[in-house]
Amino acid sequence: MSIGEVPVTIIGNLTADPELRFTNNGAALAKFTVASTPRTYDKASGQWTDGTAAFFRCAAWRQLAEHIADSLTKGSRVVLSGRIRQHNWQTPEGENRSMLAVEVDDIGPSLQFATATVQRTPRNNPASANNDPWDMASADRPTPNAAAPADPAADQPPF
Repeated sequence: MSIGEVPVTIIGNLTADPELRFTNNGAALAKFTVASTPRTYDKASGQWTDGTAAFFRCAAWRQLAEHIADSLTKGSRVVLSGRIRQHNWQTPEGENRSMLAVEVDDIGPSLQFATATVQRTPRNNPASANNDPWDMASADRPTPNAAAPADPAADQPPF
């Protein structure tokens, strides 16, 4: 993250299915909006009341964008982290415009009121296949030395 970027974490619901597009260079881009509505409990009435919803326009790139399009749909409750970015442009009429949007670094379903099944995807880079931190078969481990005396503690994980 660069200096001056504003990191955010947002919990909310997708207002529509993510829109997946591809740039001329083939990079995937997912655009979607997350609505976050604060709720407060009114002790006098014994009911929850909704506050004013905030809508956050979000964008994710490359493999994350494809995973979002494959996994999330309208109404999905998500937890996301990213950075607020300001976008400036000029209309065809010459008017200057700007908007804030969230560039998503990571996103997942909220498990507070739902369950999810995780399906890992293979990496596209064959050079990184042996560096997968979740693949215990490819973890860097010292190879046993036949000349070394057997140490029963050596086979135990360090935690």
